[in-house]
Amino acid sequence: MPNRYRNIPIVQSNNGIKYRKNSIYPEIQEDENDIYLITTYGDRYDILAQQYYNDSQLWWIIASANNYYKGTLTITPGVQLRVPTNKSRILQNFENVNKTR
Repeated sequence: MPNRYRNIPIVQSNNGIKYRKNSIYPEIQEDENDIYLITTYGDRYDILAQQYYNDSQLWWIIASANNYYKGTLTITPGVQLRVPTNKSRILQNFENVNKTR
């Protein structure tokens, strides 16, 4: 299971509070092998990630690919979503972008 925070630096504020810098998410290019689906009631990004990637923590891939940044895992029914199929390339891009910060 990839940990998306592995290469995100921990910094300390002037008053001693430790926190992680924000992650930078790479643009996820469309691919001819991507899966398109219409959401139904009860769909969530983490459930779809578990279904397609066998890892619910990769929900952010589907959310990012669909420009969804509202802070919830719930998806409106009837929306068309793109599920990227090249998980390994996306994870490598994410790691490359964040390890050079």
